[in-house]
Amino acid sequence: MNKSIKKIVIAALFAAFTCAATFISVPLPIGYANLGDVMVLLCGAVLGPVYGSLAAGLGSALADMFFGYAMYIPGTFIIKALMAFTVASLFKLISSKVKYSIVSHVISAVAAEIIMVGGYYLYESVCLSYGFGGAAASLFGNCMQGVVGVVASSALVIPLKKLMTKAKIL
Repeated sequence: MNKSIKKIVIAALFAAFTCAATFISVPLPIGYANLGDVMVLLCGAVLGPVYGSLAAGLGSALADMFFGYAMYIPGTFIIKALMAFTVASLFKLISSKVKYSIVSHVISAVAAEIIMVGGYYLYESVCLSYGFGGAAASLFGNCMQGVVGVVASSALVIPLKKLMTKAKIL
C-alpha cells in the first residue's frame, strides 16, 4: 500500500479514536476529565505535526458536534490541532538534542496542555463572549483535563510507538 494512503488511514483511525475517547469520563476529586486529550497528545507524538494535527483537530471537533457544542467546534479544531502540532514539533526538537526519553514527551505534552488551557480561556472570553471572568470558571477543569492527558499519554506513548513500528504501520 502507498505510504501516504497508509498514513491517511491511520490518521483517520486516530481521529475516530480521539472522538470516541472524548466520550470516556474519568472521575476526579473535583469534577471529571475525559480521555480526549490523551488521544490528542498521542496523535501528535505518533503521527507527526501534519497528520497528527489534522487527526486531533478533526476528532475533537467531531466530539463537540456529537455532544451538541456546535459553538466550540471551530475553537476546538484549532486548539487541538495546535496541541498535536506542538507535541510533534517540540518532541522532534528535544529528541534531536537528546536520546528519546519519556521526559521529551512530558515536556512536549505539558506545553501542549498550556496551549489548551490558554486557548479555551481566550476562545470562551472573546469568541463566545463569556468575558474574562466567565471564562475563568473553566480554568481549573481544563487544568485537570491537562494533567490527565499528560499522565495517561506518557504511559502509553512508548508502547504505542513500539507497537506501530514493529507492525510496520508507520
